[in-house]
Amino acid sequence: MSQGNEDRLLFELKSRGPQPAAALAAALAITPMGAHKLLARLQEQGLVDARDERRDMRSFGEGAEEGAEEGEGMARTLRSVEGGGTDEPGAVSRPGRPRKLWALTEAGHGRFPDRHADLTLQLIQQARAVFGDAGLDQLISARERDSEQRYRAALARCRTTGDKVRELARLRAEEGYMARAERAGRDWLLVEDHCPICAAARSCQGFCRSELALFQRCLGPALVVERTEHLLAGARRCAYRIKAVKEEVAAD
Repeated sequence: MSQGNEDRLLFELKSRGPQPAAALAAALAITPMGAHKLLARLQEQGLVDARDERRDMRSFGEGAEEGAEEGEGMARTLRSVEGGGTDEPGAVSRPGRPRKLWALTEAGHGRFPDRHADLTLQLIQQARAVFGDAGLDQLISARERDSEQRYRAALARCRTTGDKVRELARLRAEEGYMARAERAGRDWLLVEDHCPICAAARSCQGFCRSELALFQRCLGPALVVERTEHLLAGARRCAYRIKAVKEEVAAD
């Protein structure tokens, strides 16, 4: 199946909303089996997901926990086709076997143009022009204080260094940083494989300085936080080494 068909299918779901596999097959002029295989591949990439038709209007866009319970896998989809799946033309819905509708996930919607980065840059430029660098720094500090309040509340429940780093990674992952905690000998690493504010950070280095200082304050004076990899310096990611001030193994 060509990349072109993948893009066309995503476009159909973006422009027409949730669709059964049969309708997508007709729109792309491919067989129903071909459509199901294409959908299964896109689902593996996290770009589409399926829901029962009767719950479609309220199910799409709900929390990830519900999506994890209701997502359809390839084997299940293909079994539906082989057994006369309920989203084929002319099929009659029966109790217990509702028709499936396919829709874009958040990642699928992300494949389409989004000008939020441009808007962010414009706002930063305008803030600098109107308020000066000092005013822009105040805005960054306000954002930092808000993040610090949330991080401190979550980390207050953690007992060990490992618990703190893992919890901080979880919070950052929720914010889109693709963060994780790793053990590095006697120390810990906070690794961030993605920067959702990269455009803003490139325009204003204050965001990067703010995050480093934020991590240090939230993790406390018993630990030292050092940035060892920096996306804006040419690295493929950002990484922070976290170690105890005293020469002892950071607790798990």
